[in-house]
Amino acid sequence: MTGTPSHIEVDRGNGPLLVSFPHTGTEIPAEIEDRLVSPWRARKDTDWWIERLYDFADKLGATVVRTGLSRTVIDVNRDPSGASLYPGQATTGLCPDSTFDGEPLYRPGEGPSPAEVEARRERYFAPYHGALRSEIARLRTDLAAAESRLAGLAADSPELKKAKDEVAALKKRIHDAGMSIPTTLV
Repeated sequence: MTGTPSHIEVDRGNGPLLVSFPHTGTEIPAEIEDRLVSPWRARKDTDWWIERLYDFADKLGATVVRTGLSRTVIDVNRDPSGASLYPGQATTGLCPDSTFDGEPLYRPGEGPSPAEVEARRERYFAPYHGALRSEIARLRTDLAAAESRLAGLAADSPELKKAKDEVAALKKRIHDAGMSIPTTLV
């Protein structure tokens, strides 16, 4: 994807499915890593092996969006305001200062300031969500174009039968993978 920052990976598929991997990254810029208690602890809350668990996504034609950054740098799967998604439960913020187990990530006085959190939001969070929005828009455009082509086919045409067979095969692949299809797409 042209213009995508280096910390974001977009692997475009040819199917109507988008998969986001917000917590598989392990990269930490040196200016942040130098302030941490431990490089290992900073990567402790990584979702290890998720990409392997979902390696079937490419067989479904899914587009995959992933950040290479550690969630210690910024958690791209959080409310951008920093509000907790899970009030009352163990959680971390937009730019965590502790692990899910409550262990400090930064040396005393070295955690990100509000200005640094805002800078990280602009530098890392916004482009990730921009990539997601861009891919959703692309998939919607592709779907609208496919619907338009289908609408133009005669009811008894071989092209319509082929298209319906392809849709049925895709639905079966999604079902066989243990996933569901939103009712707006059925």
